[in-house]
Amino acid sequence: MDDLQQDAASLLAKTSLSDGIARRDFIKVALGTGFAAAAMPVVAQNVISTDTRGLVAGTIELDVAGQRVPVYRAQPEGKANLPVVLVVSEIFGVHEHIADVARRFAKLGYMALAPDLFVRQGDPQKVASIAELQRDIIARTPDEQVMADLDATVAWAAAHGGNTDKLGITGFCWGGRITWLYAAHNPKIKAGVAWYGRLVGTSSAMTPRQAIDIAGSLKTPVLGLYGLKDAGIPQDSIAAMQKELAKGSSGSQFVIYPDSGHAFHADYRPSYVAADARDGWQRLQNWFQQYGVAP
Repeated sequence: MDDLQQDAASLLAKTSLSDGIARRDFIKVALGTGFAAAAMPVVAQNVISTDTRGLVAGTIELDVAGQRVPVYRAQPEGKANLPVVLVVSEIFGVHEHIADVARRFAKLGYMALAPDLFVRQGDPQKVASIAELQRDIIARTPDEQVMADLDATVAWAAAHGGNTDKLGITGFCWGGRITWLYAAHNPKIKAGVAWYGRLVGTSSAMTPRQAIDIAGSLKTPVLGLYGLKDAGIPQDSIAAMQKELAKGSSGSQFVIYPDSGHAFHADYRPSYVAADARDGWQRLQNWFQQYGVAP
């Protein structure tokens, strides 16, 4: 048994399978929680690893209109009525970094749920290049499908010990954009935190609206955490978003980190900026506390 198999076996031993996932399917999903191929190389010395002591952590599955959707779930063991946070991945899917973020939330007292929102289109962890990933999976994933899968995840939480009156969402890169959109889609969301999610773009059948299109009518407060050096998200797009947000009543805000570019929270990547990642994580906790999501 190699190290990855041992990790999966250990995770399996610590995780309740009462949610109906078959053992062989659980192992298949658990073995997929390494770092995505397109995200290599991993900067091992920076990687944060959160253990599962005191947690229920592992993969459950939802049935969404006949489609099995894996969801990485982490929460404190033996507790109910937990605040719920949806964790929306980067384009790389629910790999080890996203699972670890979910465990970090669980250590703070949340039920954290990270659904595999690309399950119908393919497995991002097995795709070797970002260009291929964008073309074959991301571009083929419709926003409508993503919203429905997140709705199903919230419904599961409500039926399994989650307090969806204390519901938050956070997401990274691709997931940052989804955070803005889902905050507008689901009125039960109390607060969101979007990490460097795209704000403007070309509308299409798959992505009919961008974050800037919902800004003026947004009611849910979203905290945007962005890097000044992010070449893919220019500052004029943030300024335009702020102008649109001012037309509404959400109370949304931006924090711009002058020393960071894109993906500054991704501790496994060369883009990681530890000081800004820590500051953003603390701001996230304060934001959720301010708006009634925190434990």
